Amino acid sequence: MNKNEINKSQDDDNELEELVLRESIVSATGLNEGSLQIGIKGDPSLRETTLERKRYESPVDKVMGKLILSLEDLMLNRSIYRIFIGFNSGEIRTSSIFDPLRQEIHEAEKLADPAYVERHFPEVKFADKIQAMRDIYGVIGSSKLFETVPAHWKRIFSKRHESWEPMTEDEIRTIMHSVKTMRDLPDFYLRNITICIVQDMIRMQFNCDGTQIISAENYQKFIEDNMP
Repeated sequence: MNKNEINKSQDDDNELEELVLRESIVSATGLNEGSLQIGIKGDPSLRETTLERKRYESPVDKVMGKLILSLEDLMLNRSIYRIFIGFNSGEIRTSSIFDPLRQEIHEAEKLADPAYVERHFPEVKFADKIQAMRDIYGVIGSSKLFETVPAHWKRIFSKRHESWEPMTEDEIRTIMHSVKTMRDLPDFYLRNITICIVQDMIRMQFNCDGTQIISAENYQKFIEDNMP
C-alpha cells in the first residue's frame, strides 16, 4: 500500500470507531460524557395504565432490609461484580469474576440469609477483585483470537483498558442504601435494577416500563432530583 492508501485506511478505521461508539445506547466504553443519564420510555400501554394497577408486596419486599445488606456484602467483600434484582419475581442474578461468562440465579429469601451467602460466595477483597478484572481484560487483549479483531475495535478495546476505572466502594454503598427508597415510591416505583462494578453504571426499570441508565458518578444527583 502507498502512503495515500494507508492514510485512507486509517481514516476509514477512525470513522468506524466513532460510529460504533456513537450508535450504541451504552457502548464498549460505557456512557458518553454528554450522556450521564439515558431514559427509555418502553411500552406505552404500561405507562398509560401505571396508576390503575394495584401494587402487591413481592418476595423481595418482605426481606428487603436483610437482602440489601447481603447484596452490599457480595459487591464489596465477595466475588460478585454484577447484580440484577427482580422485585416482582424475587429473582436475583449474580455474576462472579470466577466464572465471568455465566450468571447464577438465586431466590431473594435465601440470599437474605448470611449463612447462605457464606456457602455460595467466596470472600474476595475489593481491591483484589478489581485487579482480577484488569487481569481478565489483559488476557483477552493478548489472546490469539483478539488478533483477528478489526483495527478500529482493537483501538476501542485498548483505550478502554488503559482508562478504565471501576465503580467505587462508596458509590456501591450509596446505590444500595437508596434501593428501598426507590422501591417504596408511591407511584413510579422500582421494578428491577442492575448494578455493575465493571461498567460503572446502574440500569433501572420502573413499573411504568420506563428504563433509566445512569452513570455511578451521576447517580447521587439522580436521587436528589427524583426522590421525595
